[in-house]
Amino acid sequence: MTQTVFPPLRAGVIGVGVFGGHHCGKYVDHPDTDLKAVFDPDVARAQVLADRYGAAVLTDLDAFLAGVDVVTIASPGVTHGALARRVLEAGKSALVEKPLALSALEARALVDLATDKGLVLACGHQERLVFEAMRLTGVGESPTYIYATRQGVFDRRGADVSITFDLMVHDMDLALMLIGQNEPADLTAQGRVVKTNKFDDVTMQAVFDNGARLELNATRVADKRRRIMRLEYESGAIEIDFIARTFQNFTGFNLNSDYHSTPEGRDPLGANVAAFIDAVLGRADAPAVTGRAGAAAVALAERVDAAVTRCDGGRQGRRDNP
Repeated sequence: MTQTVFPPLRAGVIGVGVFGGHHCGKYVDHPDTDLKAVFDPDVARAQVLADRYGAAVLTDLDAFLAGVDVVTIASPGVTHGALARRVLEAGKSALVEKPLALSALEARALVDLATDKGLVLACGHQERLVFEAMRLTGVGESPTYIYATRQGVFDRRGADVSITFDLMVHDMDLALMLIGQNEPADLTAQGRVVKTNKFDDVTMQAVFDNGARLELNATRVADKRRRIMRLEYESGAIEIDFIARTFQNFTGFNLNSDYHSTPEGRDPLGANVAAFIDAVLGRADAPAVTGRAGAAAVALAERVDAAVTRCDGGRQGRRDNP
């Protein structure tokens, strides 16, 4: 059997912050991609990253897009939707870091545009791959209750969007995947504005049509980082510490406690990029995290922010019924 040999895909990265740098490294390391260019308004910073990886710095977006086949968008969250549209309209497949966009309408439009043009649209919710490495996605049961909190010390990075779109969106994506439904039947939310003009601390509660309950908290004004999740099933509970990279399994599920030694568990970003490349080259039917999945998380995040009642102690939230 003859193995198909593909010429390297010309890769480009928009955004030269921390995640942009990580994506550059993944494209350099992958045998089927050749990092060609980076694009960012901060030319000096872009040049440092480009020099590190042997890429060019382009300051004209049209010229950048003309010289690449696939693009990672790792710029500030407020720019994701508009940049993703430009990339797709130029006929290039895109991997967009979370959030995919800042509105459900914009996110769905991106999914439709990619479909119409036959392009791959992937999203950077790579913790899905960690759950797959744990074998959590194949247990045969849906959780009846999910609680998660993501707490961080204030950092300007990500502060261009609400904490819902910056941190909580990770747990929203994981919860929607495990519960298997995108639209809660009922939702309440509470929040605080502390350091920015966006919500910096948000708590939400939701109930789905299948009876599953979801409670999430995210804050960027804590005194230390804390990222945990508790999953409750009819078979028992699972408690996950994302920072320690450990979990406790009180069910009979055959989970992989050594998940962090798997390729997906050790390097979920690299695995997500590799899955994106496989989809572009036709070796996989879809990327690991589709644009449609990213759009579902955006829709829930938008709904939460719309439902948030600002509070200073009583934490009485407004109810939102779709």
